[in-house]
Amino acid sequence: MIRGLFEWRSRTLLLLAAALIGAIAIVDWQITLNATLAFLYIFPLVLLGLVLNWWQLIATALLCTFFSYQLDPFPMEMEVARNVLIFLTLATTGLLSRAGSKSYRREMASVVVMQREMMARRAAEEQLEFLVVNSPAAVLTMSADGEILMANPAAHRMFAAGAGQLPTRNIARYIPALASVPSFAETAKLFRTEMQTRGQRDSGEVFLASVFFSTSKTAAGPRLAALIADASEHLREHEEASLRQLLAGSRILVAAVSHEVRNVCGAIGVVHENLARGALLNGNQDFEALGSLVETLSKIASLDLKQSTSNAIPLWIDARDVLTDLRIVMEPSCEENDIELHWNIPRHLPLVQAERHSLLQVLLNLAKNSQRALESVEGKSIEVAARVEGEVVFIEFADNGPGIPQGTELFQPLQRGADATGLGLYLSRAFMRSFRGDLRHDSKRPGCCFVLELAAEKSNLENAAHSPFIA
Repeated sequence: MIRGLFEWRSRTLLLLAAALIGAIAIVDWQITLNATLAFLYIFPLVLLGLVLNWWQLIATALLCTFFSYQLDPFPMEMEVARNVLIFLTLATTGLLSRAGSKSYRREMASVVVMQREMMARRAAEEQLEFLVVNSPAAVLTMSADGEILMANPAAHRMFAAGAGQLPTRNIARYIPALASVPSFAETAKLFRTEMQTRGQRDSGEVFLASVFFSTSKTAAGPRLAALIADASEHLREHEEASLRQLLAGSRILVAAVSHEVRNVCGAIGVVHENLARGALLNGNQDFEALGSLVETLSKIASLDLKQSTSNAIPLWIDARDVLTDLRIVMEPSCEENDIELHWNIPRHLPLVQAERHSLLQVLLNLAKNSQRALESVEGKSIEVAARVEGEVVFIEFADNGPGIPQGTELFQPLQRGADATGLGLYLSRAFMRSFRGDLRHDSKRPGCCFVLELAAEKSNLENAAHSPFIA
């Protein structure tokens, strides 16, 4: 019942206390006894202690003492002592009630806060448990000596272990590199990093593992937590794409060399025929052998080494995703070289017909060329922009460098004065044309500007035309 009083409204408690004081005063006035009824005022003071502050309680105790003095007087010689005793008793009762109610409310507030914290902690634990159990990546916790303490279902699937078999096993059996991570027992350094390493399943199969791990110190001892993902498929895709890129580039390179060799052989052949008409070297075996060598070399150089078309038509890809990958690669190097990078790409671009890896290689080649051209320039700047015109997506790659001198023959292999072999732009344009695009130089703009042209998918052109730009 007392607990229920704390749930009452303050107005209700005040009215009840006032009613009790009035009732006690009336009874004390109407009934004549040889004992005082002032002790009855303790009950309303207990109620008032729940809602009033200290000075209001003292004022109420004085009021009740006044009622007791007026309505139930003692003999004159005991009047002062009686009044003091009644006032102190009532005031102390009210103040004790107030102190008790404040303590109770604080305790209840603390209980409520604790309950909320417990509920929040329980909800967080449930969410964490749900995340760990349903995570597609393997989640492990290990002791300082590499013993697996906890492993989620994905870890059992990754390591081809039966359900519940991983705990108590050592991580060195599956990820040897994790077993060599120093713990707090060996060093006070905190590790929070990632690595790529080799892993092994119970079946003996080897895979590439991307490992994110951290060390910590707990009441139970040093702990190592790791999140592991199987990167084998990504490695296969990357290597296959690199192989395709290498083969395509090699075919283009060999074709370019063959073209140059054919030109040289043609010139030598003309000289050989002119000498043969003069009849000065007729019958000379070395001269006839030279003619045979030139003819054989011409046949070798004339082999059809064009790019294979076994891949048919390239797929439709998201150009903005490729440009985003380019930005991820370019931004750190531009920051290191004090190059200001301007990015003017629409939020939506139509799909384009291209081979993703080849298109990215073309863009990276242009980026490297621009960075070399800007080495001696003040206020270095590179701008990458994209726009849609008709059924074509144009990607402009420009810098504020010295530009390309007049009369320079671009897109020609094996040029004099070119960096390395001079094949970069030649191969880049060959890649672009292999998926029905093109690469050209815009000489009208200051600095150096190259424009990539890509065929756009018609179904996405309308949305891309109204797309805002981002910088």
